[in-house]
Amino acid sequence: MHRLARAGGTAELLRWLAGRAEGWAGIVGPDGTVLHAAARTAGAMVPDVAGLVAESANALVERGVQAYSVDTGEHTALLFPLSVSSPGGGDPAAPVLAVVTPRRVAAGLSTLLADVVLPLSLCLQAETLERKRRRVDLAESRGREAVLHLLMTGQLSIAQQVAGALRPRLPDPVRVCVVECSGDGRDEVARVCVDADGGRSWIVRCPVYARHLILIMPAGDAEDAEDAGEKAPEPGAAPTDEAVAARVGDCVVGVSEPVPLADTATGYRQAFHALAVARELPTRHARFGVSPDPALVVGPAGRRWADELLNPLLTHVPRRAQDPGSQELLATATSWLAFSSHATDHLKVHRNTLAARLRFIGDLLGLDLHRLADQAALDLALRVRATPAPACTPEAPSSAPPVPYASGTSTAADGLDAILCRPAVRDWAGRQLAPVLGDQRLAPVPGAEETLRTWLRCEGRLGPAAAELGISVPGARKRLTRLETVLQRSLLRPPSARYDLWLALRSRDLAAARQ
Repeated sequence: MHRLARAGGTAELLRWLAGRAEGWAGIVGPDGTVLHAAARTAGAMVPDVAGLVAESANALVERGVQAYSVDTGEHTALLFPLSVSSPGGGDPAAPVLAVVTPRRVAAGLSTLLADVVLPLSLCLQAETLERKRRRVDLAESRGREAVLHLLMTGQLSIAQQVAGALRPRLPDPVRVCVVECSGDGRDEVARVCVDADGGRSWIVRCPVYARHLILIMPAGDAEDAEDAGEKAPEPGAAPTDEAVAARVGDCVVGVSEPVPLADTATGYRQAFHALAVARELPTRHARFGVSPDPALVVGPAGRRWADELLNPLLTHVPRRAQDPGSQELLATATSWLAFSSHATDHLKVHRNTLAARLRFIGDLLGLDLHRLADQAALDLALRVRATPAPACTPEAPSSAPPVPYASGTSTAADGLDAILCRPAVRDWAGRQLAPVLGDQRLAPVPGAEETLRTWLRCEGRLGPAAAELGISVPGARKRLTRLETVLQRSLLRPPSARYDLWLALRSRDLAAARQ
C-alpha cells in the first residue's frame, strides 16, 4: 500500500483498491461529485455512486462515525471520510473514499479500507499542494513574462511597478542573455542559472521559443550587487553566461552588450544574434560584437523622419472602446517585426487578430507591410523612437539631388533615402557589410553578396531565393547559415538581421549612385 502511494499516488492506490474489492473505488466530494475513480474493468456495472454518496454524506457527519455502508441488494457501498485532521470524521468538507463491491463483502475488506485511509489522505493532500504550487509557479512565470513584454515595448515604469512584487529587482544597466536548451530541460537550466549567479538575474521562460530562457543580468560588478543588498558572485567566478554554457553540456548561450534597462529590446536582439553565432562554436557561447544599432547613427534628421512616419499611429484614437489604441498597435507592430508569425505567442492573440491589426497599421501609415523595404523602414522608425537620443550631431544638408526610393515602394517612406545617405549611416553600413563585401582587413566570402542580395530581393523567403539562385532549398539554407556565422547575426529565425542588412545595402547602393 505504501509502495503504491510513493510510486503512483492516488491513482495507483484506487486502481489497487478496485481490484481488491472486485468493483469500483473512488474519491467523492461531500456533494457527490466524483473527483477520482478506478474500476476493476472498464465495463464494470455499479450503481449510481454519486447518488449513494450524496445520501450518505450527511449521515457520516451527523453520526460522527469513521465508516458508513449502504446495501443496495446486489452491491455494497463502503464509505470512509478522508480527513487526517478530524479523527472523529466530522469534517463536512472532507472528501470521501467510496468503494462499491459485489455482495457478499469479502472478509477483511473493511479493515483494509480503514488502513488505506491515512496514506490515501496524505497522497490527496500532497497532490492538492502540488497543484497549488504549479498554479503559483505559473502565475509567477506569467508575471515575469508580462514584465518582459513591457520592457520589450518600452514601458519601463509600468514594468518596474509590476516587477516590484517579484524578486530579484530589475537591474540597470543589463546584459540580456538567451539560453537555448535541449528538449524539456528548460526548468533544470533555470535552476543552474540561479545557482550560477546567486539569483541576481531576472529569468523568464521565452513565450515564443519553447526551448529558450531569457536572462536579464546585471551588467555591474560585485560591488554594485552588495550595494543593492544582493548576493554577490564568488571572487574570480566566471560570468553567469559562461558558467551556464560550461555546466550544461547541451545548451547554447548568446549574450548582448551592456545596455540600459530601457533598451532591453535592443539587448534581446543582440543576444539572439549572438546565439546564432554560438551554435557554430565549440564553446557554445558567444557575445554580441557587431557595430551599433542603426537608430544611434541616424541623427536628428532621422528622428524627425521617424516621428513624421509614425505620427498617424502615435496620434490614432480608436473609434470604439474595444478597438486597439495607439499603444497596443505600437506593441503589435514591434512584436511582429521582431517575431514574425510567432508574435501571436508573444502577444497572446489569434492569428486573425494579428493579421487584422497589421492591415490597419499598414493603411494608417501608408505602408505595404508585405514588402521587406517597408518593413525595414517601419522597424527603423520604431527603433529610433525607442532610442532616448541620437548619438550623431546634425549635418549640413547635402546639395546632391535625392536618390529615388527603391522601385515600387510607398511614398510614405521616401524620406528614408536621405537618412541613409548620411556619412554616419554609410559608415555603419560599411561595418555591417564588411564580412560579406570585404575591405582592406577582411577577405570577401565567395558568393555571399549574391546570396544575400537575392534573399533580400525575394522578401527574405527561402524558396524563391533558392529558385533564383538555381540551387535547392537546403542548399540556400546552408549558405545563409554560413552567412550567419560570417555576419554574426541571425538571418533564418526571427529576430532576424534582414532589416539591418536591407538598410545597409540600400545605403551602399545610394552612395554608389551618387559617385
